[in-house]
Amino acid sequence: MKFLFNLLAVILFLLDNGVSGVGSNEMSVSVMEGESVTLYTGVQTNQQEVIKWYFNDTRIAQISGDLSDICTDVQCEDGPERFRDRLKLDHQTGSLTITHITDSGLYELKIISSKSSSDKIFSVSVTGVSAAEIDELKKNKGESITFDPPVERKPSDVMMWYFNDILIAEISVDPNKTCTDVQCEDGDGRFRDRLKLDHQTGSLIITHTRNTDSGEYKLQIIINNSSFSITRVKRFSVSVIDSGLSSGAVAGIVVAVVLLVSAVITAAVIYYRHKIYTPVQQNVSITNS
Repeated sequence: MKFLFNLLAVILFLLDNGVSGVGSNEMSVSVMEGESVTLYTGVQTNQQEVIKWYFNDTRIAQISGDLSDICTDVQCEDGPERFRDRLKLDHQTGSLTITHITDSGLYELKIISSKSSSDKIFSVSVTGVSAAEIDELKKNKGESITFDPPVERKPSDVMMWYFNDILIAEISVDPNKTCTDVQCEDGDGRFRDRLKLDHQTGSLIITHTRNTDSGEYKLQIIINNSSFSITRVKRFSVSVIDSGLSSGAVAGIVVAVVLLVSAVITAAVIYYRHKIYTPVQQNVSITNS
């Protein structure tokens, strides 16, 4: 009886520590090719810990708490070259960032200390191509441009809009960090009072466009999760064309055309009525005579 009790205790211990139940410590992550993903350790490193990262059972990164042992990719003894210059380790948490991701597979985290050890598995699925896609937009000077994000914004997401690599708008989790144009740290005032942000969708509208608004616009979305974050990028190439006429002139032409059409219609109606009325008058005159 005591043996069975001890066996049951061992089984419960193994289940609680995720040895038998792999699903309890496995996270599924879906990203698009070319995006960046950060896999979180959920800990703050100390001098007694060693954090190791593996991709399909091959070590690709390692960091010790005292920072005496750090390596990524080919710097590690058995690291492949597939991640060259695309891996970044956070020295405080040991979290791993893979930029321009192309590789689907199992990314395994192992945290080893003198007292205990733990592991976590990230099942990463990479699909499609996103970073290379650029939407081309052409607008006449004075018209408005609306940029729509490729995904629906969640309250935990951060969206940053750039014009030629200058931050012009940001929607943050912290309302105090939400800004447009000169309110942002890099804003130079070129879009003063011409930017509108939809805080729910993340859409950006530029009103009263100018020729100087032509260029590349980039939306950077940071999708946050408790165990990982994904950085998604969407690009827009904008050309603002000078039609040669101001919006006031165009409005004047439209009004003139409307008045001209009205005058032509009125003249046609008068002529038609006169054409019908004249023969009737002539017949009446002949009968009376």
